[in-house]
Amino acid sequence: MREIQFREALREAMSEEMRRDENVFLMGEEVAEYNGAYKVSQGMLDEFGPERVIDTPIAELGFAGLGVGAAMNGLKPIIEFMTFNFSLVAIDQIINSAAKMYSMSGGAYSVPIVFRGPTGNAGQLGATHSSNFENWFANTPGLKVIVPSNPYDAKGLMKAAIRDPDPVIFMESEVMYSDKGEVPEGEYLLPIGVADIKRKGKDVTLISFGKMMKVALEAAEVMAKEGVDCEVIDLRTVRPIDYATCLESVKKTNRVVIVEEANPIAGISSELTYHFQRYAFDFLDSPVIRVNSMDIPLSYGPSYIEATLPNVKRTVEAIKKVTYKA
Repeated sequence: MREIQFREALREAMSEEMRRDENVFLMGEEVAEYNGAYKVSQGMLDEFGPERVIDTPIAELGFAGLGVGAAMNGLKPIIEFMTFNFSLVAIDQIINSAAKMYSMSGGAYSVPIVFRGPTGNAGQLGATHSSNFENWFANTPGLKVIVPSNPYDAKGLMKAAIRDPDPVIFMESEVMYSDKGEVPEGEYLLPIGVADIKRKGKDVTLISFGKMMKVALEAAEVMAKEGVDCEVIDLRTVRPIDYATCLESVKKTNRVVIVEEANPIAGISSELTYHFQRYAFDFLDSPVIRVNSMDIPLSYGPSYIEATLPNVKRTVEAIKKVTYKA
């Protein structure tokens, strides 16, 4: 099977859906003439023209609202944010319009729209360009929230997101756009809301999503050398969450560590921790441990970044604690 980059998988997904359905279009800052800030949309302007690959001013509230209106009228917009940090300017349109319109209109209006772009830390970009808002959007009824960790999942889930009749938040990572992975030539879609077990194991369940999957998988490799067999689950979507797959694994391993880049308060890891103590309490042989970013804005300096973000060392320490090897 061929290997392509994460950005190429996204481009293929969007292009295939635009060829399939003339109502699909892409809009955002620098997506057209510049071929995308991260070259995700490279060549799409040449193929689809300026009416379907649309450059916008630096006005997230404006073009997000335009996209919501277009979706209500039968089009299928893909709205790119240069970073989801900038989506805060547009959050009223996402939450008060896109997410609530179907309910408020009594089902008269669907909003088939995808808001996509990078989330989280991407190196020395400072606090205002390094936040994780997956849990914010996942807290909103009416939205689906997807955070893929590899090119295969990214393509299959992007195609599913574009075809979904409801608004979807699709969160990527700047530091993963050049990552390569196996992606089949033929068309495929992945179901939204279904987790994937990336590594089978019996001693501890390790749950993550997005680029933190790299941390989880590397920590599992480290622990394998010490005789601890980790089962690693990639959530892939954080709304809806595939509780069933996670619960089944925890009931088998009796121990769980959750790795999440967001800050610890009210995170996806907090929700999962509650769910496990509510529905798998009698199966747990140790307390659930979460590995999150420290509860501070992310600083610019490399040493501060290393100390703030989840990493393999902290994850290994957590696994050792739940397996009583610390």
